[in-house]
Amino acid sequence: MTKTPGKAEPQKPISKAEREARKAFRQVDAEKAMTEHEIAQKAFSKNRERLKAERLEREAAAPPPTKAQPKAKK
Repeated sequence: MTKTPGKAEPQKPISKAEREARKAFRQVDAEKAMTEHEIAQKAFSKNRERLKAERLEREAAAPPPTKAQPKAKK
């Protein structure tokens, strides 16, 4: 007998041990993902603060911009 497209075979019930193992793996994966996210957020924040400090330092060292003189109308 061949499989007909579009018809799914009924899933076999999984054992309690397999369910527990899947649950444990999902929990570990979720914790790993959250840890990676936190590390990325800390790196982003640190870089943003560094860039902000550099920008403020440049702005403090540069003379204040002068306003452009409007052209006289003829």
